Amino acid sequence: MGFKNNFLWGGATAANQCEGGSSLDDRGLANVDLLPLGPDRRAISQGQKKSLTFEKDHYYPAHQGIDMYHRYHEDIMLMAEMGFKVYRLSISWSRIFPNGDEEEPNEAGLKFYENIFSECKKYQIEPIVTIVHFDCPVHLIEKYGSWRNRKMIDFYLNFCRALFERYKGLVKYWMTFNEINVILREPFLGAGLVFEPGDNEDQVKYQAAHHELVASALATKLARTIDPSNQIGCMLAAGDTYPYSCKPEDVWLAKQTDRKGYFFTDVQIRGKYPTYMLKYFEKNSLTIQKAPEDEEILANNTVDFIGFSYYSSKCISSEDGKYETTEGNLAVSLRNPYLSSSEWGWQIDPLGLRITMNTLYDRYQKPLFVVENGLGAKDIPNEQGEIIDNYRIKYLQQHIQEMKNAVDEDGVDLLGYTVWGWIDVVSASTGEMSKRYGLVHVDCDDKGQGSLKRSKKRSFEWYKQVIFTNGENLTYE
Repeated sequence: MGFKNNFLWGGATAANQCEGGSSLDDRGLANVDLLPLGPDRRAISQGQKKSLTFEKDHYYPAHQGIDMYHRYHEDIMLMAEMGFKVYRLSISWSRIFPNGDEEEPNEAGLKFYENIFSECKKYQIEPIVTIVHFDCPVHLIEKYGSWRNRKMIDFYLNFCRALFERYKGLVKYWMTFNEINVILREPFLGAGLVFEPGDNEDQVKYQAAHHELVASALATKLARTIDPSNQIGCMLAAGDTYPYSCKPEDVWLAKQTDRKGYFFTDVQIRGKYPTYMLKYFEKNSLTIQKAPEDEEILANNTVDFIGFSYYSSKCISSEDGKYETTEGNLAVSLRNPYLSSSEWGWQIDPLGLRITMNTLYDRYQKPLFVVENGLGAKDIPNEQGEIIDNYRIKYLQQHIQEMKNAVDEDGVDLLGYTVWGWIDVVSASTGEMSKRYGLVHVDCDDKGQGSLKRSKKRSFEWYKQVIFTNGENLTYE
């Protein structure tokens, strides 16, 4: 049976990891501009080290990215050559509203994305827009405390209105927040949160999450009002958590861990707070301030589809410190002895994608969209200057096959697949360029040095074949 005839194949990027042009055309400063390469990156990302200005001894890779700001024509041509049906991208909030709280948008910013969308349409590529992808104007952090403040809802909706009105007819697929559950792991990266002495961090994070969830629901309502053909999705950093053993305590801990992510999608898809989360708040003396209308807003404005990222499963044990740990997608996991790992310690689990898809579909019965999946690796050119990235092809082939199994054998409703990142971009977790995901190589090192020339890796032609055959031919040598 295979994938639907209108299956949406493509690739994904985020504005802060690819655009550059960070101070051009009146763009304002954003939280993601302030994440440096090096050891301070994680502390800043987690809101533990306050850093709202640039420091002389740091290199900030988002300033240049891969300069897609000036090279998007060339980049979209490459997408078209691969046969993309869709391109998932995000919009820099501070490019549209430099401070975030202005009443009127920045025309230069609006025009930039209009040009991108028009260029995509020229090649019959449908844009899928993440409204906020780890992006918050610094002014909103300094003046309002970012998402801990309910005023952020109105600023966000003003941003959304500008997008929905300007791009009506150019964009119909939207996602409200990228990996919304990352606010619990990396709160500055995810939501611009900086903790002050004496803060109850859980209280701050969950209050901010409530504001984002209400904002997401209101944006969903607004999108449908402005253009009833709009399709609105949520976006979750996904990947099932496995118990390290069949010990009941391990199984229970794995379930509790997964609920931390499903809390967000439970609200965005089912329209209300799950009872397990209300009990968590009660047990931990957390009081979430809500407006009287919030329950109705959440209930009446649920999303149309579930976007999610999948890089790996996770593993957990109730016995602290007993087993070796490894890195994952902005999270630490126990090392699963049955899996191999990438050069950055992210474990490779293709079947885990099928398992995760079934978990999500069984739970919600809503169409799914795999909007991030890929392998970060050090790509070394051969003597001819070519990158023969068979390891990436193998990773993608195995994951697409399991995705196909979930559709064919399990009946999962899947809208599409966008590989992360179809071109090399700055790594969100480490700030490195040497952690490469792309099917297109960008000549740029970790310090931003290089010509920025684009060149095709072997995986480029392989993915072109996959798209052309609608996933029927996944072979590689």
